Amino acid sequence: MRILAITAALLIGLGMNGLNAQGKKAKPSPLKTTEAMVGKSKVTIKYSSPSVKGRTIFGDLVPFDKVWRTGANEATTIETSGEIMIGGKKLKAGKYSVFTIPTKDKWTVIVNSVSDQWGSYKHDVAKDVFRVMTSKVETVEAMEQFTITVENGMLSFVWAKSKASVSIK
Repeated sequence: MRILAITAALLIGLGMNGLNAQGKKAKPSPLKTTEAMVGKSKVTIKYSSPSVKGRTIFGDLVPFDKVWRTGANEATTIETSGEIMIGGKKLKAGKYSVFTIPTKDKWTVIVNSVSDQWGSYKHDVAKDVFRVMTSKVETVEAMEQFTITVENGMLSFVWAKSKASVSIK
């Protein structure tokens, strides 16, 4: 009887280790970081990068005309070491959250003063630093994983066959 109890305890322990190993798997929407020098300022953008996985993204998974966390999980953040311009609007040194409102033809990019928040559930319009409109283009090739880039003076959001860009200086 004692051997049976020890064997059961070992099996349960091994099962728990298996669960812990599973819990340490890569997230379905891994954390990504984009860093770039914009003028003399270091800009760091952190976001979770979901994949298309055969789904219809814009207008379905990400509804049109609603505030989107611009990625997955926690709200996307942008941190800058000095003053920069996004879409012609000044952004002082600091850390902010970034939200977007995708529509069929254009996006609104929102910079919000509350950097530490989950998703867009508690997005407070009163804490928006600014909003800028940008056009959206359809890309020839699909981007499986949501990606944010800063290059050639543009801050771009690319996913599926959509790309929205706004100037960053």
